[in-house]
Amino acid sequence: FLPSRLKKHLGVILALVQAFAFFYFFSKTSEATSGSGIQIIIEWIPQVGLNLEFALNGLSLVFALLITGIGTLVFLFASAYMKSYEGTDKFYFQLFLFGGAMLGLVLSANLIQLFVFWELTSYLSFLLISFFPKKEAARKAAFQSLYITAFGGLLLLTGVLILGSVVDSYSVSDWLEGAQAIKNSTLYLPGLLLILAGAFTKSAQFPFHFWLPGAMQAPTPVSAYLHSATMVKAGVFLLALLSSILGGTTEWTHIVTLVGVVTMFL
Repeated sequence: FLPSRLKKHLGVILALVQAFAFFYFFSKTSEATSGSGIQIIIEWIPQVGLNLEFALNGLSLVFALLITGIGTLVFLFASAYMKSYEGTDKFYFQLFLFGGAMLGLVLSANLIQLFVFWELTSYLSFLLISFFPKKEAARKAAFQSLYITAFGGLLLLTGVLILGSVVDSYSVSDWLEGAQAIKNSTLYLPGLLLILAGAFTKSAQFPFHFWLPGAMQAPTPVSAYLHSATMVKAGVFLLALLSSILGGTTEWTHIVTLVGVVTMFL
């Protein structure tokens, strides 16, 4: 929708938008880190008791600053790096959408809503990796990353549905209140394994680590933003978000530690 004379500076314009978002989130630091933080609830699908829930607290603030701060630098870098390429309008649009999807993911206080943003980041990653459609290696890498991360997202959704049935809710706050009931349930272990599998696929942990090197077929700004700085942190964010709910058990400690150590070794 921008006039053509501004499109030459699209990277800089979007960098300014990201910078504005960064300083907006930074200005909310005191509110976000006091008490339960900032919460917004919007009616979504009342027939099944689902609401759009957003929360800005200490954890989500750190990731929001990471996404917008590094996003600012990446868009500035891309404004120079992408000058010689064609189709940059689409590239910037998809990269900007990705930043929005990542923000939606880390600000979500409802796990079904988080899953929607989770899969959206996988889809946008697929589009951005395949920016060079004539390169067979880029096409193969894009499909491989989509298969692995989207499959992991479905495992995550299944785990959320299983454990959500224990407390009859998908809200993170309700899961916190019912944490002990979840851990005592016979559904805890299968739900945990599915959720961890989703996190491991997204963050390229063993045995799902092999998709990440291929994803570097994307233009360098994509590799820097998605596959180094933000998308691969989604799994880390999820573990941090759910650690006080699902963590502290023998299963959690052994699985997360073992997978992390093996991944670091590889």
